[in-house]
Amino acid sequence: MGRLSGRLDDVTADAGYEDHPPRVGFFTDTSVCIGCKACEVACKTWNSVPDDGYLLTGMSYDNTQALGASTWRHVAFVEKSSEVSLPVDLGMPSMSLPGADPSAAGQATESGDGVVTWLMSSDVCKHCTHAACLDVCPTGSLFRTEFGTVVVQPDICNGCGYCVPACPYGVIDLREDDGRAFKCTLCYDRLKEGQQPACAQACPTESIQFGELDELRERADARLAELHEKGVDVARLYGRDPEDGVGGGGAFFLLLDEPEVYGLPPDPVVTTRDLGSIWKHVAMAAAALTGVGVAAAVGRRR
Repeated sequence: MGRLSGRLDDVTADAGYEDHPPRVGFFTDTSVCIGCKACEVACKTWNSVPDDGYLLTGMSYDNTQALGASTWRHVAFVEKSSEVSLPVDLGMPSMSLPGADPSAAGQATESGDGVVTWLMSSDVCKHCTHAACLDVCPTGSLFRTEFGTVVVQPDICNGCGYCVPACPYGVIDLREDDGRAFKCTLCYDRLKEGQQPACAQACPTESIQFGELDELRERADARLAELHEKGVDVARLYGRDPEDGVGGGGAFFLLLDEPEVYGLPPDPVVTTRDLGSIWKHVAMAAAALTGVGVAAAVGRRR
């Protein structure tokens, strides 16, 4: 186990790889996501991920609902009502005909005439710099790859479930039929063959971009600046900062609203951050109790 928190510029070396390729990851630009769910299909097809039960949830057009053991990619459909539409047409679908006046089309909200738009985002495991799921795994089922990603080995997983509450994003889950943990592997088998992950290859709008993490961060910064210049002040990057609570994600996002709107925690922190301090205090307490016991025993002999 390496460092548990703080900035870490070479997570792969920290995991014990002396010679390794550059760290890779995902940059998901939600401003160009059209909600086609091609990434979900590609992920399931390539990784032989079972279906989710084909349930109609009634939650807009999103019947996947959330990430889980059988959903490694989840395209969220967030219905948003607002008084004023975005100053720039980003191509996101609305509830009225193109160019139509929302109020004339009967798209009025309780607070007045407004528009209803969908914020779409393809969510995935963040492959954190400091991955609590990996830190708490007792069997070594979870491991850091030479690409800096975090992968589960189902044949080693004993189904203890420690990783589930450890994840600050609620990504990893246990499969009901056999009790083992599953999540996105960032297509580790494809990476070893020099291929990009199936979801990124299938994305028709390049909303999901795959590459070296440092390059993706530069690309994301440029895209954010472009949107701000166009007046889209609500645009922000999520998970890009190496100084955040998980040391930055190997998968990060450009969002068009607050993280909470997309079901993401606003300020995630690796849940094992204080593990070292906790064990230190436990050891001190144990030593103190031992000392008290020894002193009591000596006193009785006297």
